[in-house]
Amino acid sequence: MLSMTMALAALGVDLMLPAFGDMRIDFGLAADSNRIAGAVTAYVLGFSVGSLFFGPLSDRFGRKPALYLGFGVYGAGAVASALAPSLEILFAARVLWGFGASSTRTIALSIIRDVYAGDRMARIMSFVFSVFILVPIVAPSIGAAIVAIAPWQAVFWAAALFVPVIAIWSTRLPETLDPSNRLPLRPADLGRAARKVFTTRQTLGHMLAFTVSFGAFVSYLASSELIVDDVLGQPDQFPIIFGGLSAVIGAAVLVNGTIIERFGTVRVLRATSAVYIAASVGFLILSIATDGRPGLWPFMVGMSMVLSMHAMLIPNANSRAMDPMGTIAGTAAAVIAAVTGAVGGFLGALIDGFYNGTVTPLAVGFVASSISAALLILWAEQTASAPRSS
Repeated sequence: MLSMTMALAALGVDLMLPAFGDMRIDFGLAADSNRIAGAVTAYVLGFSVGSLFFGPLSDRFGRKPALYLGFGVYGAGAVASALAPSLEILFAARVLWGFGASSTRTIALSIIRDVYAGDRMARIMSFVFSVFILVPIVAPSIGAAIVAIAPWQAVFWAAALFVPVIAIWSTRLPETLDPSNRLPLRPADLGRAARKVFTTRQTLGHMLAFTVSFGAFVSYLASSELIVDDVLGQPDQFPIIFGGLSAVIGAAVLVNGTIIERFGTVRVLRATSAVYIAASVGFLILSIATDGRPGLWPFMVGMSMVLSMHAMLIPNANSRAMDPMGTIAGTAAAVIAAVTGAVGGFLGALIDGFYNGTVTPLAVGFVASSISAALLILWAEQTASAPRSS
């Protein structure tokens, strides 16, 4: 249930990717224009702002009321996007959509932290993320099937129709916020909670590691359709290529949940950071050796290595960041989501700006983010306490 709740956030991006070509035509953009990627950036911006709203709200009134409000905003943003008459209005509607989508991830993470801690939390988070990854696997194929028989707006209507299904299912969800942990909606109290996030070294370091890694991943999401079309010359195979790489991500997250039981979150996180750097450097070397235009299978192998390490880093860094935040889980999840969304979205847009018809800018972005993430994790763990297993 939590996986599919979080999947709404991914659905807002992955379902629309096959529609980018038709959207460029409707909005009068060139066939190789990357301006349409702004629809992803706008969504991420709304996501980061919305997190700061829904997190404190869930800490005050409970997880379920805030989640239902988020469902309503999500649906309104999807409908507004479907009706948008111009690219500028579409971007504004996407901000609203992302605002509502932020409730799903923020509150799902809060619920997990309400119930679990330490390595157990990291393991549960990995399994939640592994099911959540099913959406990026199948959504592009569904989106491609929709745009093959209907206008591109239909993908947004499909997302809007999915909301009530999840909302009805989530009525079975128990309220996990302990009444004694409810926080008043006073600026001073919220400020103290946010200050705890930024002054707790373990939380801050892992949050920033997640953020820089997420920046490169946002660039991958926004440019993937153009890379498959322009660089690989396989526009008709985009759903299969994107879905295949998403399957690799899902498998990596599932493996992560299993090995955490044996080695612990900290050891797995450190090992993942090292391999992440090696995989990113290897992908950059491949790009340079092929003038930024590797063939399909070299690209798939290189990206599989990079994305699998990224996928293993995300739930572990998330878990380590949230572990000290038990009494303010909603606000902490909100701040973490806001920082990762806003800064990660900016970094992703920055990498997108260097797109030159090759995969080299993306490869450079992954190298920079993987090295930065590893250094931040080392810094965060220098004085961090061992994770609890309860």
